[in-house]
Amino acid sequence: MINRKGIILAGGSGTRLYPLTLAISKQIMPVYDKPMIYYPLYTLMLAGIREILIITTPRDNEIFKNLLGDGKKWGMTIEYKIQESPRGLADAFIVGEEFIGDDPVALILGDNLFYGENLQRILTRASSRVDDATVFGYRVKDPRRYGVVECDAEGNALSIEEKPEEPKSDLAIPGLYFFPKGVSEIAKNVKPSARGEIEITSVQEAYLNDGRLKVEKLDRGMAWFDTGTHDALLETAQFVQTIEKRQGLQVCSPDELAYENGWITRAQLKELAQPFMKTDYGKYLDDLAERKR
Repeated sequence: MINRKGIILAGGSGTRLYPLTLAISKQIMPVYDKPMIYYPLYTLMLAGIREILIITTPRDNEIFKNLLGDGKKWGMTIEYKIQESPRGLADAFIVGEEFIGDDPVALILGDNLFYGENLQRILTRASSRVDDATVFGYRVKDPRRYGVVECDAEGNALSIEEKPEEPKSDLAIPGLYFFPKGVSEIAKNVKPSARGEIEITSVQEAYLNDGRLKVEKLDRGMAWFDTGTHDALLETAQFVQTIEKRQGLQVCSPDELAYENGWITRAQLKELAQPFMKTDYGKYLDDLAERKR
């Protein structure tokens, strides 16, 4: 079984959400009934990843530690590293080099939410690749606003473009990436872009040029949200609220998934629920433990 590590990039200054983020990280902001970082954490857990590194700013590091702890409550291990200043997404592989070690790794942006029935199957397939990197393709109406990937019928990437004027496909690349071992060395050899950042696109292109970049298309009906603006934050919260109110199911609950994965016991789930019993979230977890009896 592949031991894949996971990194959540929760740095940056969140300027697109000012003044909300003047004093607190956007990844701590609520998305309906849970902190934003719960959602990318859930995605990594859904891929079977139990060792996770949170990369934060110096200001916010202790807040994340207070929120998530060391991960033991979910049967995981969570570590923390500080990114002194924003240097691009691929800098995560340099900051996290010691954590990654000689293992493959998945990187997810702390403001991205993924949801859909087939998501676990797709993530498991991507995580099982030992030698190839994987990006995801999400069909969008206006691909000129995004990084765009073109692929063949077998899911092999043919090209990657950043906000192209004439896109070769309508598949945007969301903020979730799977890489084999050795990605830190590639990131360290990337030349900073004109804006002084180590671009994730440059790392992807290294695998593309070697014929080792795969594309997993996110199916029709699956949801991807980037919660980095005020409108997107509200839209995402309304989506989560709609699902939870109409179906009576939690969206992206790490507590629930840790239990469903067998990483914690029923007794541990009930214990996790106790501090939240004045909320619907706590009652949901407690009811879940009772139903499984």
